[in-house]
Amino acid sequence: MSDRSIFGLSAALVTPFSADGSVDHARLVKHAHHVLAEGCDTVTVFGTTGEGYGLSLAERAGMFGALEGSGIEASRSLYAGVSSAIADDAVEQARIALGAGVRGLLFAPPFYLKGVDDEGLFAWFSNTFERIGGALRGVILYHIPGQTAVPLSIDLVGRLKRAFPGVVTGVKDSSGQWENTEALLAQHGELSILVGDERQLARAMQAGGEGSICGLANLAPGLMRTLIYSGEGGKLVEDLVGMILKNPVLPTVKSLTGHLHGDAGFGRMRPPVSDLNADQKAKVADAFDRILATGGGG
Repeated sequence: MSDRSIFGLSAALVTPFSADGSVDHARLVKHAHHVLAEGCDTVTVFGTTGEGYGLSLAERAGMFGALEGSGIEASRSLYAGVSSAIADDAVEQARIALGAGVRGLLFAPPFYLKGVDDEGLFAWFSNTFERIGGALRGVILYHIPGQTAVPLSIDLVGRLKRAFPGVVTGVKDSSGQWENTEALLAQHGELSILVGDERQLARAMQAGGEGSICGLANLAPGLMRTLIYSGEGGKLVEDLVGMILKNPVLPTVKSLTGHLHGDAGFGRMRPPVSDLNADQKAKVADAFDRILATGGGG
């Protein structure tokens, strides 16, 4: 299998913050180059792990400028998350990203209102896509009902791919439900079906999946690449994810990113999410090192 024949591995890149709460461009650039050098095909900014739900339009534009200025080619190496309950903001988020030259967009549904039906969601996506216009490309629909509480049904994916052929190119399934991933692969296998739950990645790849946009790629890009392209390392991945899930997930990933870089400044969260305390940071770092040292065997 050629490394470029599938979507592959994209890090759901963490967003470092300075002590004053602003985006820390220097740490952002350092980490993006690190994960790309260590095995990621691309990075995805403004995803869930990147706290994209809380980043302003100006901050997004500034981050693109910093990444481009560091030599990262957006058309080759960047995807961008779009997430807003406001259609106007979703359109602007997309336009900023597409204007920066990204390969594509990880497009979440509008959140806040629960129980919306497929007809309403189809209208929202259709109207939003049409307003973005001809520049729209590489749309990966983002199914993450645990956060948005707005699931993207198998039928809705079908309607959108038919309405926007060549534009809707994939689905990221972060439901954690294998039955949903299996149905996506069976009914929409011509799209890039990606999984967010790294524990299901090996199984998905065997069934025709194309890779992952995931938080663990911040911490173990080489391991995740091996799992995607060679099918090896599944037990180690399961152990790492299991450890992370026993703790507050987003601050744990950021704290461990700092642990890997020897730089605690990576661990700052943007409120309302709190940082790990010193004891928590020490425990997760110790657990992370211990799992890697045992190779997932104990």
